[in-house]
Amino acid sequence: MNKIDYAITFACYNQVEYTRQCVDSMIKHGVDLKRLVVVDNGSTDETRSYLETLPLGACIFNKENLGCGVAWNQGALALQAEWTIIMNNDVLVSKGWIENMILTAEQQGLKIISPALIEGPLDYDFDEFAEGAAVKMSKVLRLGERHAVCLAIHKSVWLEIGYFQPIPKLLGFEDTMFFNEVDKAAIPTGMTGASWLHHYGSITQSAMKQERGLSERQGLGYRYNYRLLQQSWLTRKLKKIKKIKQKKVWCSQELTQYGQSLHGKREHNDFSWE
Repeated sequence: MNKIDYAITFACYNQVEYTRQCVDSMIKHGVDLKRLVVVDNGSTDETRSYLETLPLGACIFNKENLGCGVAWNQGALALQAEWTIIMNNDVLVSKGWIENMILTAEQQGLKIISPALIEGPLDYDFDEFAEGAAVKMSKVLRLGERHAVCLAIHKSVWLEIGYFQPIPKLLGFEDTMFFNEVDKAAIPTGMTGASWLHHYGSITQSAMKQERGLSERQGLGYRYNYRLLQQSWLTRKLKKIKKIKQKKVWCSQELTQYGQSLHGKREHNDFSWE
Protein backbone atom coordinates (compact mmCIF):
# COMPACT_ATOMS: atom_id res chain seq x y z
CA MET A 1 0.00 0.00 0.00
CA ASN A 2 2.92 2.36 0.64
CA LYS A 3 3.63 2.52 -3.12
CA ILE A 4 0.14 3.87 -3.84
CA ASP A 5 -0.18 7.63 -3.60
CA TYR A 6 -3.60 8.00 -2.01
CA ALA A 7 -5.55 10.12 0.43
CA ILE A 8 -8.88 9.41 2.13
CA THR A 9 -11.55 11.84 3.21
CA PHE A 10 -15.02 11.67 4.67
CA ALA A 11 -17.47 14.15 6.11
CA CYS A 12 -19.31 13.59 9.35
CA TYR A 13 -22.19 15.19 11.17
CA ASN A 14 -22.83 13.75 14.63
CA GLN A 15 -23.16 9.91 14.72
CA VAL A 16 -19.81 9.63 16.48
CA GLU A 17 -20.13 5.88 17.09
CA TYR A 18 -20.30 5.17 13.36
CA THR A 19 -17.27 7.39 12.77
CA ARG A 20 -15.43 5.53 15.53
CA GLN A 21 -16.26 2.14 14.00
CA CYS A 22 -15.14 3.34 10.57
CA VAL A 23 -11.79 4.61 11.86
CA ASP A 24 -11.26 1.50 13.99
CA SER A 25 -11.76 -0.70 10.94
CA MET A 26 -9.19 1.37 9.04
CA ILE A 27 -6.66 0.99 11.86
CA LYS A 28 -7.39 -2.73 12.04
CA HIS A 29 -6.57 -3.14 8.36
CA GLY A 30 -3.39 -1.07 8.31
CA VAL A 31 -4.51 2.33 7.05
CA ASP A 32 -2.09 5.10 7.97
CA LEU A 33 -4.35 7.74 9.55
CA LYS A 34 -1.99 10.43 8.31
CA ARG A 35 -3.56 9.73 4.91
CA LEU A 36 -7.02 10.50 6.28
CA VAL A 37 -8.69 13.93 6.32
CA VAL A 38 -11.94 14.20 8.27
CA VAL A 39 -14.29 17.14 7.79
CA ASP A 40 -16.74 17.68 10.62
CA ASN A 41 -19.83 19.56 9.49
CA GLY A 42 -20.71 21.25 12.77
CA SER A 43 -21.39 18.19 14.94
CA THR A 44 -22.96 18.81 18.34
CA ASP A 45 -22.20 15.41 19.89
CA GLU A 46 -18.77 14.08 20.95
CA THR A 47 -17.44 13.90 17.39
CA ARG A 48 -15.00 16.78 17.75
CA SER A 49 -13.45 15.55 21.01
CA TYR A 50 -13.06 12.08 19.50
CA LEU A 51 -11.44 13.36 16.29
CA GLU A 52 -8.99 15.47 18.28
CA THR A 53 -7.55 12.26 19.78
CA LEU A 54 -6.60 10.85 16.37
CA PRO A 55 -3.28 11.30 14.49
CA LEU A 56 -5.05 12.39 11.31
CA GLY A 57 -3.50 13.94 8.22
CA ALA A 58 -5.86 16.84 8.81
CA CYS A 59 -9.12 17.58 10.55
CA ILE A 60 -11.38 20.42 9.47
CA PHE A 61 -14.12 21.71 11.77
CA ASN A 62 -16.86 23.64 10.02
CA LYS A 63 -19.03 25.84 12.23
CA GLU A 64 -22.19 24.56 10.56
CA ASN A 65 -23.34 21.85 8.20
CA LEU A 66 -22.11 22.95 4.78
CA GLY A 67 -23.16 19.75 3.03
CA CYS A 68 -21.24 16.88 1.47
CA GLY A 69 -20.03 18.74 -1.61
CA VAL A 70 -18.26 21.45 0.34
CA ALA A 71 -16.82 18.97 2.85
CA TRP A 72 -15.58 16.52 0.21
CA ASN A 73 -13.85 19.36 -1.62
CA GLN A 74 -12.26 20.59 1.59
CA GLY A 75 -10.93 17.11 2.32
CA ALA A 76 -9.69 16.44 -1.20
CA LEU A 77 -7.83 19.74 -1.33
CA ALA A 78 -6.36 19.50 2.17
CA LEU A 79 -4.36 16.40 1.27
CA GLN A 80 -3.83 16.05 -2.47
CA ALA A 81 -2.74 12.74 -3.96
CA GLU A 82 -2.81 10.74 -7.18
CA TRP A 83 -5.88 8.93 -5.88
CA THR A 84 -8.42 10.47 -3.50
CA ILE A 85 -10.88 8.15 -1.78
CA ILE A 86 -14.17 9.90 -0.99
CA MET A 87 -16.35 7.85 1.34
CA ASN A 88 -19.11 7.77 3.93
CA ASN A 89 -18.34 7.52 7.62
CA ASP A 90 -20.99 4.83 8.26
CA VAL A 91 -18.91 2.05 6.70
CA LEU A 92 -16.46 -0.66 7.69
CA VAL A 93 -13.47 -1.41 5.48
CA SER A 94 -11.85 -4.79 4.89
CA LYS A 95 -8.44 -6.32 4.32
CA GLY A 96 -6.72 -4.98 1.19
CA TRP A 97 -9.60 -2.70 0.26
CA ILE A 98 -7.43 0.20 -0.93
CA GLU A 99 -4.77 -1.80 -2.78
CA ASN A 100 -7.29 -4.06 -4.50
CA MET A 101 -9.52 -1.18 -5.53
CA ILE A 102 -6.82 1.11 -6.93
CA LEU A 103 -4.73 -1.63 -8.55
CA THR A 104 -7.85 -2.83 -10.36
CA ALA A 105 -8.48 0.71 -11.59
CA GLU A 106 -4.93 1.02 -12.87
CA GLN A 107 -5.02 -2.38 -14.58
CA GLN A 108 -8.35 -1.61 -16.24
CA GLY A 109 -7.60 2.01 -17.17
CA LEU A 110 -10.34 3.40 -14.92
CA LYS A 111 -10.28 6.89 -13.42
CA ILE A 112 -13.02 6.31 -10.85
CA ILE A 113 -13.65 3.05 -9.02
CA SER A 114 -15.92 1.86 -6.20
CA PRO A 115 -15.75 -1.27 -4.03
CA ALA A 116 -18.42 -3.94 -3.72
CA LEU A 117 -20.96 -3.40 -0.93
CA ILE A 118 -22.98 -5.17 1.71
CA GLU A 119 -25.60 -2.86 3.20
CA GLY A 120 -27.72 -3.11 6.32
CA PRO A 121 -27.24 -4.37 9.88
CA LEU A 122 -23.95 -5.92 10.92
CA ASP A 123 -25.40 -9.29 11.92
CA TYR A 124 -22.68 -11.37 10.27
CA ASP A 125 -18.88 -11.70 10.32
CA PHE A 126 -17.98 -9.04 7.78
CA ASP A 127 -14.20 -9.58 7.90
CA GLU A 128 -14.57 -13.29 7.18
CA PHE A 129 -17.12 -12.67 4.45
CA ALA A 130 -15.10 -9.91 2.77
CA GLU A 131 -11.86 -11.88 2.74
CA GLY A 132 -13.51 -14.79 0.95
CA ALA A 133 -15.56 -12.62 -1.40
CA ALA A 134 -12.55 -10.54 -2.44
CA VAL A 135 -10.76 -13.70 -3.56
CA LYS A 136 -13.75 -15.36 -5.21
CA MET A 137 -14.87 -12.24 -7.05
CA SER A 138 -11.53 -10.52 -7.62
CA LYS A 139 -11.97 -10.53 -11.41
CA VAL A 140 -15.58 -9.31 -11.39
CA LEU A 141 -15.93 -5.78 -12.68
CA ARG A 142 -19.03 -3.74 -13.44
CA LEU A 143 -17.75 -1.35 -16.09
CA GLY A 144 -19.55 1.97 -15.93
CA GLU A 145 -20.84 1.47 -12.40
CA ARG A 146 -19.86 3.54 -9.31
CA HIS A 147 -21.49 4.74 -6.12
CA ALA A 148 -21.02 7.57 -3.66
CA VAL A 149 -20.66 5.37 -0.56
CA CYS A 150 -17.02 5.06 -1.58
CA LEU A 151 -15.14 6.00 -4.72
CA ALA A 152 -11.48 6.40 -5.53
CA ILE A 153 -10.96 9.32 -7.90
CA HIS A 154 -7.82 9.83 -9.96
CA LYS A 155 -6.34 13.35 -9.88
CA SER A 156 -6.90 13.71 -13.63
CA VAL A 157 -10.66 13.79 -12.99
CA TRP A 158 -10.40 16.96 -10.91
CA LEU A 159 -8.45 18.61 -13.72
CA GLU A 160 -10.95 17.57 -16.36
CA ILE A 161 -14.35 18.23 -14.76
CA GLY A 162 -13.57 19.92 -11.45
CA TYR A 163 -14.74 19.04 -7.97
CA PHE A 164 -18.14 18.58 -6.34
CA GLN A 165 -20.74 21.35 -6.46
CA PRO A 166 -20.18 23.35 -3.22
CA ILE A 167 -23.84 24.13 -2.63
CA PRO A 168 -25.03 23.26 0.90
CA LYS A 169 -28.72 23.05 -0.01
CA LEU A 170 -28.07 20.16 -2.42
CA LEU A 171 -28.17 17.91 0.66
CA GLY A 172 -27.17 14.64 -0.99
CA PHE A 173 -27.62 15.57 -4.67
CA GLU A 174 -23.92 16.39 -5.02
CA ASP A 175 -23.01 12.88 -6.16
CA THR A 176 -25.73 12.85 -8.85
CA MET A 177 -24.42 16.10 -10.29
CA PHE A 178 -20.83 14.92 -10.14
CA PHE A 179 -21.62 11.62 -11.87
CA ASN A 180 -23.55 13.53 -14.53
CA GLU A 181 -20.37 15.47 -15.36
CA VAL A 182 -18.38 12.22 -15.30
CA ASP A 183 -20.72 10.70 -17.88
CA LYS A 184 -20.66 13.80 -20.09
CA ALA A 185 -16.85 13.65 -20.13
CA ALA A 186 -16.90 9.87 -20.81
CA ILE A 187 -14.60 9.23 -17.84
CA PRO A 188 -14.20 5.43 -17.36
CA THR A 189 -15.59 4.10 -14.08
CA GLY A 190 -16.13 0.71 -12.50
CA MET A 191 -17.13 -1.28 -9.42
CA THR A 192 -14.84 -4.13 -8.39
CA GLY A 193 -15.35 -7.37 -6.51
CA ALA A 194 -11.73 -7.32 -5.33
CA SER A 195 -12.59 -4.76 -2.61
CA TRP A 196 -15.50 -4.85 -0.13
CA LEU A 197 -17.16 -2.51 2.37
CA HIS A 198 -20.00 -2.91 4.83
CA HIS A 199 -22.35 0.08 4.70
CA TYR A 200 -24.83 0.57 7.52
CA GLY A 201 -26.92 2.70 5.21
CA SER A 202 -27.36 6.49 5.00
CA ILE A 203 -27.13 7.01 8.77
CA THR A 204 -26.37 10.73 8.58
CA GLN A 205 -29.04 11.37 5.94
CA SER A 206 -31.63 9.64 8.14
CA ALA A 207 -30.60 11.67 11.18
CA MET A 208 -30.85 14.92 9.22
CA LYS A 209 -34.34 13.97 8.05
CA GLN A 210 -35.38 13.43 11.65
CA GLU A 211 -34.00 16.86 12.58
CA ARG A 212 -36.17 18.41 9.88
CA GLY A 213 -39.28 16.40 10.71
CA LEU A 214 -39.16 14.43 7.45
CA SER A 215 -40.10 10.80 6.95
CA GLU A 216 -37.62 8.29 5.52
CA ARG A 217 -39.49 8.35 2.22
CA GLN A 218 -39.16 12.09 1.82
CA GLY A 219 -36.17 13.57 0.05
CA LEU A 220 -33.74 15.60 2.11
CA GLY A 221 -32.68 17.97 -0.65
CA TYR A 222 -34.70 20.55 -2.53
CA ARG A 223 -37.31 18.71 -4.60
CA TYR A 224 -36.35 20.55 -7.80
CA ASN A 225 -32.60 19.90 -7.60
CA TYR A 226 -32.96 17.73 -10.70
CA ARG A 227 -33.40 20.89 -12.75
CA LEU A 228 -29.70 21.58 -12.24
CA LEU A 229 -28.98 18.62 -14.54
CA GLN A 230 -30.66 20.48 -17.40
CA GLN A 231 -32.18 17.28 -18.73
CA SER A 232 -35.72 16.61 -19.86
CA TRP A 233 -38.04 14.31 -17.93
CA LEU A 234 -37.83 11.78 -20.75
CA THR A 235 -34.02 11.80 -20.80
CA ARG A 236 -33.87 11.20 -17.04
CA LYS A 237 -36.49 8.47 -17.25
CA LEU A 238 -34.73 6.62 -20.06
CA LYS A 239 -31.38 6.82 -18.24
CA LYS A 240 -32.98 5.41 -15.09
CA ILE A 241 -34.59 2.52 -17.00
CA LYS A 242 -31.29 1.74 -18.72
CA LYS A 243 -29.45 1.76 -15.40
CA ILE A 244 -31.96 -0.57 -13.74
CA LYS A 245 -31.81 -3.00 -16.65
CA GLN A 246 -28.01 -3.03 -16.62
CA LYS A 247 -27.92 -3.72 -12.87
CA LYS A 248 -30.28 -6.65 -13.33
CA VAL A 249 -28.01 -8.08 -16.05
CA TRP A 250 -24.93 -7.72 -13.87
CA CYS A 251 -26.66 -9.29 -10.89
CA SER A 252 -27.98 -12.23 -12.92
CA GLN A 253 -24.57 -12.94 -14.45
CA GLU A 254 -22.79 -12.74 -11.09
CA LEU A 255 -25.34 -14.92 -9.32
CA THR A 256 -25.10 -17.56 -12.04
CA GLN A 257 -21.32 -17.74 -11.86
CA TYR A 258 -20.58 -16.98 -8.20
CA GLY A 259 -23.79 -17.38 -6.22
CA GLN A 260 -23.61 -13.73 -5.13
CA SER A 261 -23.26 -10.28 -6.66
CA LEU A 262 -21.27 -7.12 -5.99
CA HIS A 263 -24.15 -5.49 -4.14
CA GLY A 264 -25.76 -7.31 -1.25
CA LYS A 265 -28.24 -6.38 1.46
CA ARG A 266 -28.76 -7.96 4.86
CA GLU A 267 -32.41 -8.78 5.45
CA HIS A 268 -33.75 -11.18 8.07
CA ASN A 269 -30.22 -12.44 8.89
CA ASP A 270 -29.57 -13.37 5.28
CA PHE A 271 -28.24 -11.86 2.05
CA SER A 272 -30.30 -10.58 -0.85
CA TRP A 273 -28.47 -9.56 -4.02
CA GLU A 274 -28.88 -6.69 -6.43
